[in-house]
Amino acid sequence: MPKYDFPQDLRDAQLALHETRAAYEQYAKTLPWSAEPMPGWEGEKQLHSAYRSAKPASPGYTGEQAAEVRRFQNELRRLSAEVSTHPFWESLSGPDLVKGRMALMHAHEESAGQAA
Repeated sequence: MPKYDFPQDLRDAQLALHETRAAYEQYAKTLPWSAEPMPGWEGEKQLHSAYRSAKPASPGYTGEQAAEVRRFQNELRRLSAEVSTHPFWESLSGPDLVKGRMALMHAHEESAGQAA
């Protein structure tokens, strides 16, 4: 894969996007399965299996949880726009643009490897 001289602000924005996405995914694991209060349910037993799908009742998100989800989503949108509309991308076109975007997603791994 070709090497790209990504500007530091673009690298920083991409890394922040990775970190924010990871933090959001961790936070989402702590939330009820439904944002709105929903009753629990139990499905039918699957044919030739002891598996029976089920969900406990969900109390829904609290106001604080809903606000935190919105905060994460807004930050992810902002960072995504910052990365995808960065002026650096105007220097690439066609397949090079795609390869460059793919390389940026892993640029922080290279930096970490060089620091070690």
